[in-house]
Amino acid sequence: MEKARLDRSPTGARQRTWTRLGIVWAVPALASVLLAALSGPALAEDAACRAYQPIFSASGRLERVTSRLIRREPVRVLAIGSSSTEGIGASSPAFSYPVQLQADLARMWKGAVTVENAGKGGETIFETVGRLETILRADRPDLVIWQVGTNDAVKGGDEARFSALLRQGIDTAQALGVEMLLVDQQYYPTIRDIGRYERFVDLVNAMATVEQVPVFSRYRLMKAWGERSPDTLTSMLSSDGFHMSDRGYDCMARLIADGVQLMAAKKDADPNPTVTTAARR
Repeated sequence: MEKARLDRSPTGARQRTWTRLGIVWAVPALASVLLAALSGPALAEDAACRAYQPIFSASGRLERVTSRLIRREPVRVLAIGSSSTEGIGASSPAFSYPVQLQADLARMWKGAVTVENAGKGGETIFETVGRLETILRADRPDLVIWQVGTNDAVKGGDEARFSALLRQGIDTAQALGVEMLLVDQQYYPTIRDIGRYERFVDLVNAMATVEQVPVFSRYRLMKAWGERSPDTLTSMLSSDGFHMSDRGYDCMARLIADGVQLMAAKKDADPNPTVTTAARR
């Protein structure tokens, strides 16, 4: 059903019948954490994709990406993580979020952008951080989008070790001058120990605050979908009830693209704007 609504060219660009999202930014006065709440104008044909609470938090801006855009130079993005990056649950690799993100950013920036999909299903952070460091030392992208933490939470990983490895990966990127965006864990209806699972979600966001890197809270977004309508969440998930569907990956890509675009556009703006987050129902 979703494939019929997307018209892709051989280069990955496609047209949607959906309208664009508006974004509202907010910064808590003491925390200096940027929050983006996605509100109207709404998606005309899929209003469920909207988020009515903050799902994008950031400290700082994407200076490297911004500089390349100003100079009209190509931007290279590395998307790394586990099955949600690889695209498990999508009807084909063309509907993974990195492929859709590349098309969104190319349309927004009207220039060359490459999003490399380095997702590998089933990995925990220990395995991913090793690959990340190898890739970064061999070829430095402009931005890394690191989807992290789901398998560690599901498989019962050690929380302290998880935090240490997360910091290690972020520090490696920063030492090499590579900017990073984190994507936290997905929400799904059959989480067995939600208290423990949410501690891992909190670890991602806490480390991002300490390390001054932005986070796209997929957990908060997907949980909000379920709270508004179980049917909406079901449609965003594949048949296994765990991985995302074509529709879910498409929403994820659009919202990440909007957040990255807004951060890249903030170069000359007040680094700590104070704007009230919109919450519409």
